[in-house]
Amino acid sequence: MIHDKKNTLDREEQSLLDALEAGDYQSTLTPERKAELESVAAGTFKKDKRINIRISHRDLLAIQSRALREGIPYQTLVSSIIHKYLSGSLVEVRPGS
Repeated sequence: MIHDKKNTLDREEQSLLDALEAGDYQSTLTPERKAELESVAAGTFKKDKRINIRISHRDLLAIQSRALREGIPYQTLVSSIIHKYLSGSLVEVRPGS
């Protein structure tokens, strides 16, 4: 396996990456398929619904503080947290782990 700070690739993955970087592959994506994929992606991330929730003042301050550090609006952070939770990519980090 190839190890670096960003990636861990097995031999097959590294071989594919090397071939791609060498220009040995060309996209077969048609303009029609590209437009279809773009449409689906746009619909996936379309924010067209509002919700109202009640949270503690302390939690709101913590969310706003974290969003400020991240350089994003706090509503965007909340939306991202919900999306990550639902998609299974939100990982619990425990102190000392």
